Amino acid sequence: MLIFVLGTVRGEPTFEMFLTAVSLAVAAIPEGLPAIVTIVLALGVQRMIKSNALMRRLKAVETLGSATIICSDKTGTITRNEMMVSRIFVNQTMYTVTGRGYSPTGSFYVGNRKKEVSSDESLLLVLKIGALCNDAQVHKEVAVGDPTEACLIVSAAKAGLQKEELEERFERVIEIPFSSERKRMTTINKKNGKFAVYTKGAPDVVLDLCTHVLEGGKNSLLTEEKKQEILSVYNNMASKALRALAMAYKEIEEIPEKDEDIESDLIFVGIQGMRDDPRPEVKDAITSCHEAGIKSMMITGDFKATAVAIAEEVGITGKAFTGEELDSMSDDELTRVVEDMGVVARVSPEHKTRIVTALRSKGHIVAMTGDGVNDAPSLKKADIGIAMGVTGTDVAKEAADMVLTDDNFASIVKAVEEGRHIYDNIKKFIYFLLCCNVGEIFVLLFALLLGFSRPLIPIQILWINLVTDGFPALALGVDPEEEGIMKRSPRDPKESIFAEGRGRSVVEFGLVMSVLVLIGFHFFGGSTEHARTLAFSTLVFVQLAHTFNSRSEHKSIFDIGFFSNKYLVGAVLLSVGLQLSVVYTPVLQPLFGTVPLNIFDWGLILALSSLIIGGGELKKRVKS
Repeated sequence: MLIFVLGTVRGEPTFEMFLTAVSLAVAAIPEGLPAIVTIVLALGVQRMIKSNALMRRLKAVETLGSATIICSDKTGTITRNEMMVSRIFVNQTMYTVTGRGYSPTGSFYVGNRKKEVSSDESLLLVLKIGALCNDAQVHKEVAVGDPTEACLIVSAAKAGLQKEELEERFERVIEIPFSSERKRMTTINKKNGKFAVYTKGAPDVVLDLCTHVLEGGKNSLLTEEKKQEILSVYNNMASKALRALAMAYKEIEEIPEKDEDIESDLIFVGIQGMRDDPRPEVKDAITSCHEAGIKSMMITGDFKATAVAIAEEVGITGKAFTGEELDSMSDDELTRVVEDMGVVARVSPEHKTRIVTALRSKGHIVAMTGDGVNDAPSLKKADIGIAMGVTGTDVAKEAADMVLTDDNFASIVKAVEEGRHIYDNIKKFIYFLLCCNVGEIFVLLFALLLGFSRPLIPIQILWINLVTDGFPALALGVDPEEEGIMKRSPRDPKESIFAEGRGRSVVEFGLVMSVLVLIGFHFFGGSTEHARTLAFSTLVFVQLAHTFNSRSEHKSIFDIGFFSNKYLVGAVLLSVGLQLSVVYTPVLQPLFGTVPLNIFDWGLILALSSLIIGGGELKKRVKS
């Protein structure tokens, strides 16, 4: 409105000033911004897919770059989820089991002495319980089902006990399934008209169901002293990052009606300890998180000592808590200690939701992983819900913002890095477009205030805004990632795009652009058409030069390299070609009000354009 009034007062044609004002209004609003943002986000999502992160919601891409804490499960995410039984405690003896993965070949040792297991009835019973109280399958060294159960099938196979043959001999008649609340599974199997109860589960839970222990082939009373000895073995296994499952049984004449009667008065047989090694890339990923100011927290259903051992191995720091300890805390107490947590073991899905709520109340941007149906509330509650693509349920995937196609913690970190990269690029092209639009407004405003004729006509303004600016802005959206992007602290999601002096910089470079254009227009222009063509082309080239300034707020373009973004180079060349076409194509000259420029004109335009790069380099030098 101000420019329309000033131009009209100065005697410019009213209709022309109206069109100019409307054109400037269009120019002041970067109407290409929504399209460019959508394209850049879509391209970023494609890159994330290649890094095994499938984004279900575009807005989560930006949120990822702000994440301050990643709450991750242990099994399969931090570890390989390829379990192998390596220790078996039975009959007061510790066996070492050798082998590889799900291969049925391996040996049993006591100390350094290889042991023939066919004569050890207690060991065979432990292995038999593990194979029969089991819903997994292993075919050609490939596990189908829970890897924890699969490795029990393999350990039995190493002793010559095949699950299929055992199931034919010991028919399953009842199953009480495992759950995160029960922490155990029980089956009743029948042979020759007799019934046997087989139970496997967390050692502390199973021991509470036992009244006797199998020792030397005989059932002895499970005293408190013996119970503590067994728990000591369990704790020792857990401290060595072994996941331990206890095996118990009893023989019954008839099947009880109540589950609690089935799982009572059991005889403890032994413990199988299995190792699930950390993924080799996770330790570096967690180190990268620490450098980026992102806290890593392990939330698992495993035993506390096992979780702590794995956490220490991969570099997760902080205090260890259990779900039972969380239950004893009020919400206020949990909020006070939640930032000190590094490991939370023996958790239920409800604990995950409480942890997310506490962290968010402290101002954290929380990424939370989950795979089960009951994890859906915590995934929805988190700022970024992350479902497991391999082991996750459809319910968890539907509730999540992102799905990991490889269930790997390192893929989460890559996604966070890509989120930061995308947001950086969005900032770059928004900054560039705003500088250009402000520069166009200042060119016309100052020309009218100084008594100059109009340097630009409406179609030229629209051409710059819609065509020559659009391609470079899109190319900035795919600018390569800046070095050290994961050594910065997470950004505040409430931070304005104009923070850290960017708003002031927009005005400064808008002023510089207008001054450079008006120098060419007023001092070197000839006729009105020639002067406008000079101003028009100068503004286009100055803006194209400024794209290189916009690639980094701190680093020199000479350090980054003019040609390190091939798309930007191509976009600039395309815009130059388009500008030359409207200057030299006879059919377009009347439409755009242009006339051909000579060598001197282009030398002047290039000299003025280089000054904007010099100004950008000087500002970065002063800022650093």
